[in-house]
Amino acid sequence: MSGIVQNNTVRSSGTIAVAAGGLNWDSAVITGSTLSAEAGKGYFINTTSNTCTITLPSAAEAGDQIVFMDYARTWGTNKIIIDSNGLNYQGQADSYTVEYETSGETLDIVYSGATKGWIPQNDDTVADAPVAPVTQKAIMIFGSDDNGATATGVSNLISSSGVVASDTSAVATAKLMMMAATYGFDKAVYAFGDNGSNAGSANNNTRNLVSNVGVVASDVSGAGTARAGGAATEYGTSGQAVMAFGYITSGNSGTSVSNLVSSSGVVASDTTGVGTVRYYVAAGRYGVGLGIFGFGNIASNGNRTAITNKVSSSGVIASDTSGVGTAGFSRSFSEYGDGLGMFIYGNGEGLGYSNYTNRVSNTGVVASNGQAAGTGRMDGSASSYGGDKGIAGFGYNGSALGVTNLISNTGVVASDTSAVGDARAKGDMAGYSNSA
Repeated sequence: MSGIVQNNTVRSSGTIAVAAGGLNWDSAVITGSTLSAEAGKGYFINTTSNTCTITLPSAAEAGDQIVFMDYARTWGTNKIIIDSNGLNYQGQADSYTVEYETSGETLDIVYSGATKGWIPQNDDTVADAPVAPVTQKAIMIFGSDDNGATATGVSNLISSSGVVASDTSAVATAKLMMMAATYGFDKAVYAFGDNGSNAGSANNNTRNLVSNVGVVASDVSGAGTARAGGAATEYGTSGQAVMAFGYITSGNSGTSVSNLVSSSGVVASDTTGVGTVRYYVAAGRYGVGLGIFGFGNIASNGNRTAITNKVSSSGVIASDTSGVGTAGFSRSFSEYGDGLGMFIYGNGEGLGYSNYTNRVSNTGVVASNGQAAGTGRMDGSASSYGGDKGIAGFGYNGSALGVTNLISNTGVVASDTSAVGDARAKGDMAGYSNSA
């Protein structure tokens, strides 16, 4: 017998793993939407027609290897999604799926043991940003039952199917016009806001953390300029968020400073502002690890605007992008689908309470006006839930509203549903939880 003898890894069980370079390649090109992968095999993955969710083995030993190849160079259009099936992936627990979306990419992973789990030893780019799990919930907190005269201190949990629970008294100072975002992938943070009369005289920089089971913590002293009427969005791949803009005092005094929020919920000191100083803005995430701020009242003259500012994957806020759609303020933002979002409702120039939508693509392009179902309003709130859907609710239309509107994973806004809980405006929503 002649030929090359390959090096093999001996597993802890005493069996011999397939050597690198000696994988058994599946001769069939995988075109389906799912694949249960086996250790010691290579797969040609053709995503021309659809994404492919790949489930890794539920048990593995050090030295196990699997390779996936972009057969048709279409992963940039239809990605592959890796489910680590209970094992760690690059040292992270199996709380999220992992996505690869670079055309022409080859992914070569090796199991290293329980601590780090599966580790890519070769890929063009490590695109392992988590996506929100399908069990994601949301929480609505604070606001005013009379559009600003009096702040309220209640919260409402929203299930992973979009059902709003009854009021829960919050262990925190009643506030309105706060900034809220998910952090750490499964928790929420509410910071800044006005606990007075919506006139800027009682602005603060305290924060309230929400646990991954929806419990609102008491006030914690914060950092940064005390203000209200700004907005917040997640960014990056490690569970960070950024809060920006807002009003400082009554009248037209505002700011464009921003404050980064760590993956553990710590709010950093001010970062010098970028973009037009304004308040009553909206914000949310799009694409992979990216965010956007948009619309608002310009502090220098009180005029409405439709300008937007993108947020990079490192939390840097870009300069102004010319607005698309009708200028407005006190709008809401919800994510939906796969990296998509929309600005919804608000007070539009010359229109009063609007039910406009402006969709945001997964590359951050803001579309022209669309029309949403439901009652036109301002000062509402919105959030994603269930991983790929959204909910908009509450707000003001001559009086405080107690309605919600579910948003499908294709961006269709449903008609009004009567909310459980007090009608109110000027609150905020954020996603939390990874478990049902």
